[in-house]
Amino acid sequence: MADSTTPTPRATSNRSTVPLGDSFKSYIASEWADRAEPLPAPRAQAPYAAARRARISALHEGRRLIVPAGPAKVRSNDTDYPYRPHSAFAHLTGWASDTVPDSVLVLEPRLERRDDGTEPTYDGHDATLYYRHPAGRDSDEFYANPEIGEFWIGPRPSPTHVAADLALATAPLADLDAVLQAADADTLVVRTADRDLTDRIDGIRLLAATVPEPSAHDAADLAWDGDLELARDLSELRLVKDDYEIAELRTAIAATKRGFDDVIADRPAIVEHARGERLVEGTFNRRARAEGNAVGYDTIAAAGPHACILHWTRNDGPVAPGDLILIDAGVEVDSLYTADITRTLPVSGVFGEVQRRVYEAVREAADAAFAIVRPGIRFREVHAEAMRVIATKTAEWGLLPVSAEESLQPEHQYHRRYMVHGTSHHLGLDVHDCAAARRELYLDGIIEPGMVFTIEPGLYFQPDDLTVPDEYRGIGVRIEDNILVTESGAENLSIAIPRTADDVEAWLAR
Repeated sequence: MADSTTPTPRATSNRSTVPLGDSFKSYIASEWADRAEPLPAPRAQAPYAAARRARISALHEGRRLIVPAGPAKVRSNDTDYPYRPHSAFAHLTGWASDTVPDSVLVLEPRLERRDDGTEPTYDGHDATLYYRHPAGRDSDEFYANPEIGEFWIGPRPSPTHVAADLALATAPLADLDAVLQAADADTLVVRTADRDLTDRIDGIRLLAATVPEPSAHDAADLAWDGDLELARDLSELRLVKDDYEIAELRTAIAATKRGFDDVIADRPAIVEHARGERLVEGTFNRRARAEGNAVGYDTIAAAGPHACILHWTRNDGPVAPGDLILIDAGVEVDSLYTADITRTLPVSGVFGEVQRRVYEAVREAADAAFAIVRPGIRFREVHAEAMRVIATKTAEWGLLPVSAEESLQPEHQYHRRYMVHGTSHHLGLDVHDCAAARRELYLDGIIEPGMVFTIEPGLYFQPDDLTVPDEYRGIGVRIEDNILVTESGAENLSIAIPRTADDVEAWLAR
């Protein structure tokens, strides 16, 4: 039978033509062959996900942890966006692009009872994955529910299949109700994953709190603080990547290189089209869907002055010879790990004199930042080193009202007019990974082996910026690579994607 949590189909009742008679129900429920479903070996993520669960368990002894995958998100009426589970859920389960929507991971505190009659103590957690099991043929869900029915979106995997695949205990989603009813101040939830589920847990926790009223509010506030701690810890859990994660990032970067190659191969059609930026986006996205799950973020295809708009994703302009095009794109593989690469290309195949000057200054900044990366330095030092070069170059060109040394002083920072963004961010399941980590472990944190982050300096001279000569206006350049910290230094994971001006020109000529 279908779960009791089966949702009512959205916005379909006024146009449904599915027969409702008993004879039809009986007929469609009969004469189906048995499905042979050989059990898989645990997927490669499974032991890594188990180790991550053990680490988060140790940080939250005695607390019930609820990590939802999240529901499908409505795009318009009964049309959903492509489904992607919450990153924390994927990280802890190993279930990724094939996750069943609305699934929930629960880590239930395990009590260790003592024979000597002393108080029991907590001994880790039992992990259970609650998900919507397949509907039986005797239900009407599988043919009449366009939101989750098998006829509409395909079959859901069996509990035995999921348990074997993820090496994780499973339970029907309907059984989650009993877990939620036990929610209290020691129940923590990833608040951003499923708003409705979070609201429900908040209500149950508040009702379970002691009275009088002020104490109830105190209990609710305590639970909220615990939720924030859980989100923080789950983010910080991803600061150092394991071997599986690093391998997936390498795969994503290799696919991203092929996506850039595809764009270059399509250059004649791109230049010819009135909205060539859209063709760049479409060509890259085709590679992302062919070799992965999707793009890891909306592709930036910014030609000409659009390259000065840092998050230009409308991508509706022409790609004209003589201009540069800044392409910021990354393939997200099926495990949901994503690359994040930027290359700035001369549309005609050759950089102009000023274009090359700006481009090579940005590359020098990127190379200087990469050169200092090693375990033991602070993350913020990478940005500071890139900014040193940016200040030096813009001062040499006469663009600053003071010297480079003066501009680098905290009270000035004039060079930042031409690069207002940071140089680096962590990378992994999210393109801006580990976002809830504490500042002292992120920006002010010490770099460790296994960290993966970007180095992406740029220079952006707005077309109406009167502080720069006319020949600079409308030029935007960014070079972005994905960096792995090693035991002795660093590896540029995206070094195979051409990045010097000479190599880029040769790449385009090929």
